Amino acid sequence: MLFCWLALPAMSQGGGGFKQRPGPGIIESMKTGFIIQRLQMTPEESQKFWPIYNVYSAEVRQAYLTYQSHSNEIQLEENLLTIRKKYSVEFLKALSPGKINDFFRAEKDFNSFVQKERQRRQIQRRPFAGGQ
Repeated sequence: MLFCWLALPAMSQGGGGFKQRPGPGIIESMKTGFIIQRLQMTPEESQKFWPIYNVYSAEVRQAYLTYQSHSNEIQLEENLLTIRKKYSVEFLKALSPGKINDFFRAEKDFNSFVQKERQRRQIQRRPFAGGQ
């Protein structure tokens, strides 16, 4: 699924660059698929997990929005840790403790992948600045 996401802009641009980026909805859909696959979730687990995840995700987004307006890195990290601790208990309603740990790891891996891909694409868009 991730490779399809990476290939689409290249195909739509004829290999001539990456002028379009996947929107947040596409990335969120990819993240959902990534997590389901990584955790090997059953349909029952998914049905219970995603409503809790949606609230968790909204709280994480709010923490980042607060950080953008206050720029306090330590406070952001403390807020994120508090949210993760809170939801590690909430996620027990849907997942085993081992899968909860796997979820946090998978989320971190996916976010890292997306960040690296964004950086790679930014580098590709830069004009060549070197001489001969």
